[in-house]
Amino acid sequence: MTLPLSGIKVIEFSHMVMGPAAGLMLADMGAEVIKVEPIGGDKTRRLRGAGAGYFPMYNRNKKSLAINLKSPEGKQAVLDLIETADVFIENFRPGALEKLGFGYEALKKLNPRLLYCSEKGFLDGPYAHRTALDEVTQMMGGLAYMTGPPGRPLRAGSSVIDVTGGMFGAMGVLAALHERHSTGKGKHICSALFETTVFLVGQHMAQKAVTGIAAAPMPARVSSWAIYQLFDTADDEQVFVGVVSDRQWKTLCNAFGLQHLLEDPDLEENRDRVIHKDKFLPQVEAAFKALTQTELMEKIENLGLPFAPIGKPEDMFDDVHLNAGGGLLDMEMEDGERCKLPALPISLDGERLGLSLDPPKAGEHTEEILGGLGLDVVALKTNGVI
Repeated sequence: MTLPLSGIKVIEFSHMVMGPAAGLMLADMGAEVIKVEPIGGDKTRRLRGAGAGYFPMYNRNKKSLAINLKSPEGKQAVLDLIETADVFIENFRPGALEKLGFGYEALKKLNPRLLYCSEKGFLDGPYAHRTALDEVTQMMGGLAYMTGPPGRPLRAGSSVIDVTGGMFGAMGVLAALHERHSTGKGKHICSALFETTVFLVGQHMAQKAVTGIAAAPMPARVSSWAIYQLFDTADDEQVFVGVVSDRQWKTLCNAFGLQHLLEDPDLEENRDRVIHKDKFLPQVEAAFKALTQTELMEKIENLGLPFAPIGKPEDMFDDVHLNAGGGLLDMEMEDGERCKLPALPISLDGERLGLSLDPPKAGEHTEEILGGLGLDVVALKTNGVI
């Protein structure tokens, strides 16, 4: 498959998750993404604990250029490279790249067609100077409040704001690439963690505006649906089941021997069932508890009702759907071990976007990239530039 961004060159100055996630999305769609790292590699490579998966997950399909940007030769080599590029991605603190000579104004003069994507903590405003993290903006933007029980704000269970912020940055790049076809000019694109968080809680802001009632944290909310929760099974497992229409309610009652509930006028419509849950919920719970998890899921699936087991991240390695549909990409890690990690969650004409390059070793493509610019690689090595 010819990938949609084939022929687009991206230079990525990034670390951790947000910037690399933006680059990953463009790389998976076919762009040549060159990750510029210090000699020895991005420190993200050496994170442990919860950060150990950052580098392999967000840096496939990229090339690695390891170079000393503080040396005049190294800086000039990368500027030469940027002059040939379409996109530049960075996620460093405000002012850091300006000091090195890689700020937007400097690169705009060098390459007027360059799309410069900054992944920041905050967009312009009173907070712009602050240092932000995924967790910081989840806390201040309302997401942690909505996720945890009352009085116990809790960050979401993945780097959801970093990844989504990277996605919005990539989306901005795609829009600017389209615009450049007519203008011929580059643009400065900015995406930010705080504004991303607020966008994600926008539905709860709208709820307050529409109803006058502030949204309660998710663990304490009153669901819009009478059945929309976890149920215990005979083998001490759990299954989430949702019933989100009156038709689904009738299907459920008929399938589980609860037809008498259909005769109760208090349970005729969903809004009534929300109020009178005590009249039917114990009976539904008992009907479900008579079955094992597998039996309940098979029955619910045959009925066409929404359901889910409680999966863990490690369960996804062996998920039959992901493995059958190209949803996992088998790649080599830096230590030589192999691992299946999630593909970009889109398909084009039924084709999933795949793997062309394993997550690169630090500096793996340095000689290839600089040699392609006609530079003397041996001299650069001798002088400690690469």
